[in-house]
Amino acid sequence: MTSRRPESFDGLGYRGREDPSYGGYAARSFNNSSGTDLQHWVTTPPDIPGSRNLHYGERTPQFETAPPAVPGSEDIQSAAGSSEQLNRFAGFGIGLASLFTENVLAHPCIVFRRQCQVNYHARNYHLSPFTAISVMYNVTKTQGPKALWKGMGSTFVVQGVTLGTEGLISECSPLPRELSHKWNPKQVIGHLVLKGLSYVVAMPFYSASLIETVQSEIIRDNPGILDCVKEGVGRVMGMGIPHSKRLLPLWSLVFPTVLHGVLHYVISSSVQKAVLFLLRRKSPPGQPADGPSGAQSVLDAYFPELMASFAASLCADVLLFPLETVLHRLHIQGTRTIIDNTDLGFEVLPINTQYEGMRDCISVIHKEEGSLGFYKGFGSIVVQYTLHAAVLQITKMIYSTLLQNA
Repeated sequence: MTSRRPESFDGLGYRGREDPSYGGYAARSFNNSSGTDLQHWVTTPPDIPGSRNLHYGERTPQFETAPPAVPGSEDIQSAAGSSEQLNRFAGFGIGLASLFTENVLAHPCIVFRRQCQVNYHARNYHLSPFTAISVMYNVTKTQGPKALWKGMGSTFVVQGVTLGTEGLISECSPLPRELSHKWNPKQVIGHLVLKGLSYVVAMPFYSASLIETVQSEIIRDNPGILDCVKEGVGRVMGMGIPHSKRLLPLWSLVFPTVLHGVLHYVISSSVQKAVLFLLRRKSPPGQPADGPSGAQSVLDAYFPELMASFAASLCADVLLFPLETVLHRLHIQGTRTIIDNTDLGFEVLPINTQYEGMRDCISVIHKEEGSLGFYKGFGSIVVQYTLHAAVLQITKMIYSTLLQNA
């Protein structure tokens, strides 16, 4: 069979054109035909990935040409990347230090404060931080360091139950979990109702956590983290550890629990927004985020929120301290709890109160212990927030030094 291709066909190098291709020799013609007549004999090669079918005069580029680099752009990008990493590291470290202070370092102060609040036998009210520190030292010396960190796991359980309940209710109901900037009274009421319902659900677990934090380490077994959940469910079902007849029903604890929780949330939220507004109003205008001024601007961006949260928690705890004392005494009544002697720190005392409710508790405390009886253990709050402020300030100094030297 006769081939349809012309003789001496050289494949990809042949394009049927008359320009010199190899060493100045002209393209060959066959049967006295011109190059144009032979173009229909030429087969176009397949398009290989990375190659192109070009027209006459074009060349296949071997590599894609990149745009010309601006001098110094690589240094600027690397400096910006390192600065962003430092900023993220600073924000994470500052937040972690604040979280550690609020939930771990301050826990001994919370334990001692609750023991003072429920101890109606106490003659020393510990309104000063110095007396509180001395008794806390005696408790630690007698029972070991673990005595002031008891019940810390149960506090995290209560926080988790509260947040989980709040998220679940907000998903299954029109109650808003957060308020927008353009809020109205209806949204505010729905938001507070959501908070109140979450406090009601977490209430039995809060009672179990309170018992774990005030129970003396001398007569107390080593509870597990989930014992708080088990005891909370048992409190609801009326099963589990036996209680005395003076134990108040849960429905009588709903009002003081919700009242304390909602007021604490309202006060802390209001103070936080007010302090944050004042701090941002007094802060200097923004500076570039490179160099020492940039490092300082990074700290100025993180610390106003932490300081606002610190001031909000302090104001809410101080203003609601009397109500918290009443609430804790109502929750602990009838649970057969034995606490440390907060006068000396070397003995234990039983809790045998007989309050009939919130009003009776307020009346009895005012009559038998005086107005200062509502502030038993107030010195521990001073110690707690002094430590918190010191940790925040030290953390700020450390990160300011690190960012300026980076």
